[in-house]
Amino acid sequence: MKVVEKQIEVRYAETDQMGVVYHANYLVWMEVGRTELIKQLGFHYAEMEKEGIISPVIDLQVSYKKPLHYGETATVRTWIDAYDGIRVTYGYEILAPDGEVAVTGKSQHVCVKRETFRPIVIRKYFPAWHEAYERAKR
Repeated sequence: MKVVEKQIEVRYAETDQMGVVYHANYLVWMEVGRTELIKQLGFHYAEMEKEGIISPVIDLQVSYKKPLHYGETATVRTWIDAYDGIRVTYGYEILAPDGEVAVTGKSQHVCVKRETFRPIVIRKYFPAWHEAYERAKR
């Protein structure tokens, strides 16, 4: 299984009045991790979007374990947790500087035609992505 790591420096604007990272910012970091994974597999979402295909989130699970604070560096670990040719589930761990898990999560996506929002079969429309996902999930 391919796991990609991306470092994120916690910015002041990402914290709340308690001085901890505001919960919704972890979702943004998951997107950063997911984009980095796709990039390291040799692809870009922009390529897909040029073809009129988008990839909405259809399910999201997040579990908060430990707060992160301004000035710390988080490590976002991302991998393909499940893939069936239509749906992709990405797994995430966001680590604190001490290596402890601060957040875990999963997001499930499908690829759909932008105009109709009808799902497509990835292996049919984007066979190179399909092959890369099959290899990466193992």
